[in-house]
Amino acid sequence: MNSSRRVIGSRLVVTLAAAACALAALGGCAREKKDERIVLGFSQIGAESEWRTANTESIKAAAATMNIELRFADAQQKQENQIKALRSFIAQKVDVIAFSPVVETGWDTVLLEAKAAKIPVILTDRSVTADPSLYAGFIGSDFVEEGRKAGRWVTERFKDGTDDVNIVELQGTVGAGPAIDRKKGFEEIIAANPRFRIIRSQSGDFTRSKGKEVMEAFLKAETRKINVLFAHNDDMAIGAIQAIEEAGLKPGRDILIVSIDAVKGAFEAMIAGKLNVTIECNPLLGPQLMTSVAEVVAGRPIPKRIVVEEQVFPMETAKQHIQSRKY
Repeated sequence: MNSSRRVIGSRLVVTLAAAACALAALGGCAREKKDERIVLGFSQIGAESEWRTANTESIKAAAATMNIELRFADAQQKQENQIKALRSFIAQKVDVIAFSPVVETGWDTVLLEAKAAKIPVILTDRSVTADPSLYAGFIGSDFVEEGRKAGRWVTERFKDGTDDVNIVELQGTVGAGPAIDRKKGFEEIIAANPRFRIIRSQSGDFTRSKGKEVMEAFLKAETRKINVLFAHNDDMAIGAIQAIEEAGLKPGRDILIVSIDAVKGAFEAMIAGKLNVTIECNPLLGPQLMTSVAEVVAGRPIPKRIVVEEQVFPMETAKQHIQSRKY
């Protein structure tokens, strides 16, 4: 009898223990599921262009799809706002910080603060001139190559001539990676032939309104014939088109225009014959960013440099591609 009681008692203990383990496991799963939701702090440059809007939408959509909690901050194109946002993310103890830097320099201190807090940082769209050990990786375009592609199109278009080719340039935001690199790549190509000269160059701050304003100033100040406009993004090119038309000239014919981004507005301008070519800069970085975020949280390294594939779209192909454009 005592032996039977001991067996029953042992079975009861085992059953209760199993039940307790199951409950603990359920509770553990609930906590684990909550903890597993990655918190990403993301600081965006602003909303200065169609490209940037598409980039933001891609990041928000990808975070929602992958069940990542996104804490979003708009820097309104000011570095001081972006640094404040990064420090706020550090104080909130987010799992990962990602940002598209307004300019290349001036990030060392805040990146050191993130490293001290053991929060990995991922750069998107634009890089920084800082110690590479301060960030996990950079996802974005090869801006130098984009500039080279623009330069190749221009030199190819005028290869059979003998006259000088006068080029005006609308640069992006002063100190921004795309502005520095696109200029570098473009100049690298045209430097091979002394016929090609940049006669005026000024920042249009990547905005349509500033692009129009600067182009107006170029047209008023320049007595030489302008053969080509090289704009560091489509929005500035579209603004410049307005200025060219208001000056009584025909954009795309009197002045050939090459720009970068390949947004829908550029395709519309090409179909209208006002823009000659746009070089793609893909803004849909959200899925790649979220995958990289998940990898670094899991403790796995990501490539230091992740480059997206991009194309060149001359006006002759605009009609066949515009319907498939997602931005």
